[in-house]
Amino acid sequence: MTNRFFHGVKDGIPIGLGYLSVSFTFGLAAVAAGIPVWAAIVISMTNLTSAGQFAGISMIAATAGYLEVALSQLVINLRYALMSVSLSQKISKSVNTLSRLGISFGITDEIFAVSSTKEGKVGGRYMGGLMLAPYLGWTLGTVLGAVAGTLLPPSVQSALGIAIYGMFLAIIIPPAKKSFPVFFVLMVAVACSCLFRYLPALAGVSQGFVIIICGLLAAGLGAVLFPEKEDEA
Repeated sequence: MTNRFFHGVKDGIPIGLGYLSVSFTFGLAAVAAGIPVWAAIVISMTNLTSAGQFAGISMIAATAGYLEVALSQLVINLRYALMSVSLSQKISKSVNTLSRLGISFGITDEIFAVSSTKEGKVGGRYMGGLMLAPYLGWTLGTVLGAVAGTLLPPSVQSALGIAIYGMFLAIIIPPAKKSFPVFFVLMVAVACSCLFRYLPALAGVSQGFVIIICGLLAAGLGAVLFPEKEDEA
């Protein structure tokens, strides 16, 4: 069983460094959306979800309703529940319920990928070390980005703000080039989003529900047309 705290810290440092740059952009975007610096920091400290947070601040800026925000966050972050269920089978039975709840808070795509590929079981001390650097990196990046958003001139903020688009392109293009199903789902989501953006009859739909509809429609079509084959092993 892998259960050394500093082993987890070592594995988590590269993730934390990556989160630092992404959360810097979140801090900039949050301040630009009119969210106070302290609120942006609290959001990052209590959420730890990049796509959900970026979608959330855009809906907050658009004065979306509570139900709309809650449903969109459910759709965007549902994958974390699935990851937690899967990872629960990997974690040692010696880890108690309270520790498992703490671990579930810190589950992200990268943390799940690293911990799930370890041989054998993983313990609570290892998971705590693995999550430490990403959490600190995400929080520190938000602090730096939010503070910079109050100090830098608008032209520089605009230039730095484009980094978020580069991040999402870096996430979606490589898998789309390797997998047609991923490319198909991506194009359906883009086409659906364009319809809501440019068709007058759909232009009145709020941003939160656009995210929900586009996400469910694209993912649903992908699941029906390209079902994942089960591994017999």
